[in-house]
Amino acid sequence: MPLLASNVLATPATLPSENIGFNKHIRPILSGSCFYCHGPDEKNRKGELRLDTREGALAEHDGVRSVVPGKPDESELIKRLLTHDKDEVMPPPSAKKPRISDQEIAILRKWIEQGAPYEGHWAFLPLQTVPPPTPKLASQVKNPIDQFILSRLEKEGITPSTEADRATLIRRVSLDLTGILPSPEEVLAFVRDPAPDAYERLVDRLLANPHYGERWGRHWLDQARYADSNGYTIDSERSMWPFRDWVIQAHNEDMPFDKFTIAQLAGDLLPKPSKRDLIATAFHRNTVINEEGGVKPEQFRVESVIDRVNTTGSVWLGLTLGCAQCHSHKFDPISQKEYYQMFAFFNQSEDVNNKGPTIEVAKDEVFGTGLSAEARRAKIQADLALKQNEWETQQRAAHHDSVSNGSGVWSNAKYLEYDTASNAGFRLLPDNSLLADGGASFNDRYRVVASTELPKVGAIRLRVLTHDSLPKKGPGLAGNGNFVLTQFSVSLNRRDIPIRSAFADHEQPGYAASATIDGLPKTGWAINVGPDSKSAMNSDHEIVFVLEEPVSAGEGAFEIRMHHDLNENYLIGRFALEFSETIPGQQKKKLEPWIAALLLESKKRTPAEQKLVREAFEKANPAAAKKDPNIVELMIMKEVKTARPTYLFKRGDFLQPDEPAGTLTPGILSAIQAVMKDSPSAFRNRLELAQWLVNPTNPLTPRVTVNRIWLRYFGRGIVETEEDFGSQGSAPVHPELLDWLSSEFVKCGWSMKQLHRLIVTSATYRQASAARPDLVDKDPRNLLLARQERLRVDAEILRDSALVASGLLNPALGGPGVKPPQPDGVSSFTQSNRPWVAETGPDRYRRGLYTLFLRSAPHPLFTTFDAPDFQSVCTRRTRSNTPLQALSLANDKAFFECAQALASRIVTQAGVSADLKVWLQQLGMVCFSRELSASELTVLSGYFEKQQTRFAKQPDAGVPFLTEQLRASGVPLEKASALVCVARTLLNTDTFVTRE
Repeated sequence: MPLLASNVLATPATLPSENIGFNKHIRPILSGSCFYCHGPDEKNRKGELRLDTREGALAEHDGVRSVVPGKPDESELIKRLLTHDKDEVMPPPSAKKPRISDQEIAILRKWIEQGAPYEGHWAFLPLQTVPPPTPKLASQVKNPIDQFILSRLEKEGITPSTEADRATLIRRVSLDLTGILPSPEEVLAFVRDPAPDAYERLVDRLLANPHYGERWGRHWLDQARYADSNGYTIDSERSMWPFRDWVIQAHNEDMPFDKFTIAQLAGDLLPKPSKRDLIATAFHRNTVINEEGGVKPEQFRVESVIDRVNTTGSVWLGLTLGCAQCHSHKFDPISQKEYYQMFAFFNQSEDVNNKGPTIEVAKDEVFGTGLSAEARRAKIQADLALKQNEWETQQRAAHHDSVSNGSGVWSNAKYLEYDTASNAGFRLLPDNSLLADGGASFNDRYRVVASTELPKVGAIRLRVLTHDSLPKKGPGLAGNGNFVLTQFSVSLNRRDIPIRSAFADHEQPGYAASATIDGLPKTGWAINVGPDSKSAMNSDHEIVFVLEEPVSAGEGAFEIRMHHDLNENYLIGRFALEFSETIPGQQKKKLEPWIAALLLESKKRTPAEQKLVREAFEKANPAAAKKDPNIVELMIMKEVKTARPTYLFKRGDFLQPDEPAGTLTPGILSAIQAVMKDSPSAFRNRLELAQWLVNPTNPLTPRVTVNRIWLRYFGRGIVETEEDFGSQGSAPVHPELLDWLSSEFVKCGWSMKQLHRLIVTSATYRQASAARPDLVDKDPRNLLLARQERLRVDAEILRDSALVASGLLNPALGGPGVKPPQPDGVSSFTQSNRPWVAETGPDRYRRGLYTLFLRSAPHPLFTTFDAPDFQSVCTRRTRSNTPLQALSLANDKAFFECAQALASRIVTQAGVSADLKVWLQQLGMVCFSRELSASELTVLSGYFEKQQTRFAKQPDAGVPFLTEQLRASGVPLEKASALVCVARTLLNTDTFVTRE
């Protein structure tokens, strides 16, 4: 059944000459005045009469039929409309519905005379592949879009507008595709490019620009109700920015819209979901969260599910599903049961304490330009382990020094024998140290027998010493002066003496002192240094071995064995042994618990002792205890293990469950086959729901999506009520074009970039936007698009444009939200009243997309320029025009800063001594992407001179206008200040804030 064009212009004074169409002529009348009481809502239907279906309209009730095909005079519908009896007339006065006019009654009569045919609602019918018509002005056609538009204009006797000039075109398409103003150089290059495909190449460059993903990602984030806080009164911050980054990257990669949809609604249910698939599911974790005391968790879990159902219906179906929460829809064939069947899909998500499952995501991970959270955390942990190891070494050495200095009990060993397993020799030096003679084998083992005059021994100190004869002065025999001591053991009278712990003044990373007593031949103590170490390898070092218990030294001589089993020739070159009667850690003064744990070998510490040492390390190194700000926990979707039952709620109240909902059957789109393999009439989880939404046979999703993209370029959609494709919504102005675009969208693999390219390369898009007197009567609202629309840019783009013009913009992609300047006291009326400390570095000048958005206290500039509060889905922003907007642009701290930077930019680029006209023309190119007209130059020149005179008389008044760069430029104070005023004025003009 072909779609009929809607009656979008003025209603004719006479009856339509053609056959009456139900969708075109009858449905708007019945929907506006009758469906509320006689529509799909079976529970509240009056008199059992149903007029939204032919069967209901023709049914007999008490011997009366509302509609008798071919016989309007016998139809109760006509009688009730014509009667003057207040108890019989329809609609009754109590319904407070508009009275059906005489002309509408005449249309209803003619419809009944023609047999009262019904049609399915246009939005639910399959897409029609109508070939593009051939207009008479074929020479003006750039692509099939123009064939539809021009043919309709010719039918209405309207001529299209001429193409906009090139300067306007590059500014328009740059703002539309990237949200970034073109530079003067880019404007001049495009204006002077004689190639016939210059515009198409410009479009391709813009679509390939990473800022494209930011521009169009912003529109999607509106629909995702993205924010950086939980909402309600506490409104604590949350980390959702990885999802925002995913949206940007998906747009830049031109992810097909069907995959884009499936990832967000059910990425976690894919057979082998990637991390990016899981990140995408944060789409439905953007719901508000109530953290107040005394809240009922189940109530707010249910509210989150309701939000997900309503958002899904709005974003993909363009339907007001939320109307069916409490009762069946009054106007569209959506029953309350179907609403809760849809509810069942999202009722299976795992929401624990309003938080639910999370995954860790690192900054830049989504873009593939940084480490994953797992790799980043592993690296951080490895770095911290090295730092903690070095810290432990320093602490043990410091404790050892305090013990040594306090007791003075270290006593030189008296060597009785010393040799090696390979029969190499040592030379005893005057300072009681032993120097290897160089004849040892590669992995030699040293043996020293020594005695002491001390009555007992609690610890042994091995000092490794440098010497001129050793490689790089040692203290080891390796080429770099290092060594690896793999084992140190002690015996007395052939009885092994247990060693409790070992600590050194310095440890090579990975070669701890404790490795000398672990019994493993492939581990050991070494003294090489890292780039950040404060120790020097080729210097004296020492290691202390603490015995398990003090032993009597009078029982005989100690035999000490030192092994070097790991690397060849990594032997100790010079060393000395000393004994101590006191065991470090067992002095009269009781040690702190963490020190006692520190002196133990790491592997011998209990978990509690490991925790003590870790806490002491973090206390001494606060940075180690801080959470990495570039790794966050992102809330994602996940199914519960045991399915929750879903019931209808009486009047939408979760405390009043009624009958079970069951599985969803797409009753509203009965002509569409489901994608279930085994059961084509039922869906079981979010994945199958998502697949159904983007099934090529589903006409709503492509129509709704294409229509929303269209409205961003022309100010309104082909269907003006883009949020409502139901019977209460507007009919499409160009129905055949809408279906052709929707079909092409699906046919081209759901490519969003191809759709954008198709629209912006059309002659329709390229038209001039100037108002035309001849359209005032024929098409006053420009519904037929005989010209382009002038559109005030979105709030974020407005700020971005000021940053671009001033040269301040930081173009970095993604990452955590930032805090640009905003007026003081914005949060003072909220419960939390958080301080807003403005960024001072490059983040101060990030795009508006990255501004931290707090639901309870959004940035006032964005609120002033119609940004939504993101408590719920927003599919279309309003465009208001208020005095507060002009005041904000004139006085906002950020815009004043941009004006100062813009003046500095002009002085730098045009020259300090440049003529005023040159300065002003440069300002025009930067801000408006064109040269200023003669009248504009006259006005601005006069304003400049007036301000210059004022500041010359009052120099102090001009000081706040000057930055350090302007002061250093050499431009006189009064002249520089006046230039800032002019720049400030241009940033506050209609031309600057408008996409022409």
